Amino acid sequence: MNAVVAVIGCGRIANQAHFPSISALDGVRIKYACDILIEKAEAAKEKFPKIENVTTDYKEVLADPEVEAVWVLTPNFAHYTISMDALRAGKHVLCEKPITINYALSCEMAEEAKKQGKILNIGVCNRFHRSVEKLREMNLNGEFGNIYHVYCSFRDCRCIPGLGGAFTTKKESGGGVLIDWGIHFFDLILYILGDAKIKTATCDAYSEMAKNMKDYKYKHMWAEDTADIENGTNDVDDFITGHIRTDKASISFNGAWAQNIEKREMFVDFLGDKKGARLDYGSFFDLFDGETLETTREEYEIPRMYACEDKAFIESFKSGIKNRAHIDNVLESAKILDALYESDAKKQEISF
Repeated sequence: MNAVVAVIGCGRIANQAHFPSISALDGVRIKYACDILIEKAEAAKEKFPKIENVTTDYKEVLADPEVEAVWVLTPNFAHYTISMDALRAGKHVLCEKPITINYALSCEMAEEAKKQGKILNIGVCNRFHRSVEKLREMNLNGEFGNIYHVYCSFRDCRCIPGLGGAFTTKKESGGGVLIDWGIHFFDLILYILGDAKIKTATCDAYSEMAKNMKDYKYKHMWAEDTADIENGTNDVDDFITGHIRTDKASISFNGAWAQNIEKREMFVDFLGDKKGARLDYGSFFDLFDGETLETTREEYEIPRMYACEDKAFIESFKSGIKNRAHIDNVLESAKILDALYESDAKKQEISF
């Protein structure tokens, strides 16, 4: 029997990731594409013929008893309201990351999913990346020995996204590079470590590179069509640095949307007492063996992680079995974001 689903929010992540993945799945009907801008929904329908209807009103989607599940792919600030409405309407939900703009609201979403008996998955796509899966398997099998520290870098040169728009307006996004890029890195680290739990967090966050937006120079800008440099807001972090202690390992990090260093450095180092690994974000990893003193890189097939994520969501709500992306397994990542922002605001370490 076909799964009947809908997509709410027809922006970049929908068009580049989820619509292609869902459209390629057998036994799935995309009954609605919904966006407050009808032209976006119509453009999606033209590009992806599997879409049956378009609408600007997500409540119309939720009122349809045939719809079993929805993808919530809206800007961050709308995740909470739409996901809560969907759960109360009896729909299963896949909500893009971050869960919402703070940890308290994320916990409310988890409670509502439990109350309604519905599956609520979060878009932690890296948990479905083959390199991440392999590193987790290796760690849980003891191949690294004791992973005592992890270092991650998510840094680029002058690439603040949509400057002045939703990306850089805290009330809409919840934060800057930490909540946009950092969530992906911290979540995959916690997952590989074996579902690590936070103990302490320290962070310094900066917004230095576009204090005067009209003077900001850049080589490229993600989501430039959403920018509002003339009249918009930029009150989020463009650089962060800090330290996290967990019950598994310590973590240190540097993250930058914008820096005056012309290098893009997106990697994670796992330091074990037997072996270590550097994961090139979104790609393969190099493995260093402390016994042989050799570095190797295994080549293997890396399926599209969004396709794996979307297929797993459908299998999960059909079976009722929670998977690795269920909100109960992702809340620790949201907790870390809140702790890091709190540490910066108070200029002190946060303990749990």
